[in-house]
Amino acid sequence: MDGDTLHSIGELARRTGLTVKTVRFYSDRGIVAPTDRSPAGHRRYDDDAVARLDLVRTLRELGLDLATIREVVDRDLPLPEVAAAHAAALAVQIRVLRLRHAVLTAVAERGLTPEETDPVHRLARLARLSAAERRDLVDAFLRAVFDGTGTDPAFAGVRRSMTPELPDDPEAEQARAWMELAELALDPDFRAAVRRTVEDLAADRSADRARTGTTGPRPDLAATVCDLAAPALAAGIHPASPQADPVVAALTAHYAHRCGHPDDTGLRRRLLHRLDRLHDPRRDRYFRLLAVVNRWPAPEGPAPALAWSAEALRVRTGHGAPRERR
Repeated sequence: MDGDTLHSIGELARRTGLTVKTVRFYSDRGIVAPTDRSPAGHRRYDDDAVARLDLVRTLRELGLDLATIREVVDRDLPLPEVAAAHAAALAVQIRVLRLRHAVLTAVAERGLTPEETDPVHRLARLARLSAAERRDLVDAFLRAVFDGTGTDPAFAGVRRSMTPELPDDPEAEQARAWMELAELALDPDFRAAVRRTVEDLAADRSADRARTGTTGPRPDLAATVCDLAAPALAAGIHPASPQADPVVAALTAHYAHRCGHPDDTGLRRRLLHRLDRLHDPRRDRYFRLLAVVNRWPAPEGPAPALAWSAEALRVRTGHGAPRERR
């Protein structure tokens, strides 16, 4: 088809995939003006109109308004600048939609009823927090956990390992994880539980320094429990089995050495109390959520080893049934 061929509105509609009504609409607004008219007064369009309409349709599909489209097709506005501005606006919209999706997904997963408005409002508020407000929330949590526990440099690393950093443009999974993690960080009971764990760790390190004079990094109690109990767990040894005795002996010997206290019933009950405090499902959940928010590898939590070791000690101390956990 040569360049002098003119098309009716119907032909133009067929070539562009638009309706006749839509082509007429763009023509009436001067976005795609007719090249000529037939003797009967019908509008006729050249091949340039086909290309122009294709561009108009594409820009409309991308969400641009008609005024902007007209400036682009008339070359009054550079297309790259328009595209960049709209891409930035869409990025904001996408972030908002992801956060809304995260809230609605959390409401659905928790089975909240219309009467349970407080959790819904709380989730929505957490989703809307600015970056500065998120930092303030995290800082308040970390201060509640770490302030006043001494100047041990090891705690700087522990503190960093507990700090969530939600990106400005989070994926839906990150946004959902952030909201649940923020709820934990705001929970006074959880804060107090983590604070006790940090205080226990500080006491252990202080005792180490007093006994050995060393200040370097040393495995904490949870890491030691994992190292000692992991083989028994892998072998399927029951905590009450005599086969668990060597593991319990090694664990209590380690703790006795660390505390500078004989391995007796009192020390074992003290150790059991420590293990029960460490074995908090909320703590494991926090670190799993943290890994999602920060895009870290999923952690292998100490919960199984702590539960196994606590039960093995409980059987041997007659210290009653395990505590119920939230």
